[in-house]
Amino acid sequence: MSVLMKNILRFIFFILIQVFVLDKVPLLHQYLKPTIAFLFILWLPFSLSRVALMAIAFIFGLVLDYFSGVPGLHSAPMVLIAYLRPFLLNLLLPQQKAEITYSDPSTKSVGIGPYAVYIIVLTVVYHIYLTFIEWMQFGNFMFFIGKVLGSALLSLVLIFITELLFFRKVKFKTNAG
Repeated sequence: MSVLMKNILRFIFFILIQVFVLDKVPLLHQYLKPTIAFLFILWLPFSLSRVALMAIAFIFGLVLDYFSGVPGLHSAPMVLIAYLRPFLLNLLLPQQKAEITYSDPSTKSVGIGPYAVYIIVLTVVYHIYLTFIEWMQFGNFMFFIGKVLGSALLSLVLIFITELLFFRKVKFKTNAG
């Protein structure tokens, strides 16, 4: 299956799961709102430019906004994590001149530790920005932190379950020419 087709199917899959399953789950607690849709952005190939990555994130966020009925609620945090993603990957990936490079982020291509840091940092950033946009104020700071941490922890559990359920083959390309 081509990379484009695989990512189109992922786009549709994550939209459907978020909109028709996770958004329909009644609030588990005042702090918990399950979200895994942004995993689509985190799984995009390394080869995408920052502009393309941000454009895809914006379109993906707009589709989620359309279904949620709140313009900008998801698109702004999606664009933010798409913008921060290359910076974080540059910090986490060793800058070695290997003959083989992997096509997209995964535990096999990046390593378990760096991949976990990558997922955790961008999940927390996503939830901080999403929660702030929902409220447009900090209000009760402890409630804000509780909602961010609760939602981020629930999302991380769902993300790691998704990683276990949907095994992704590691594809690589050679730089040898």
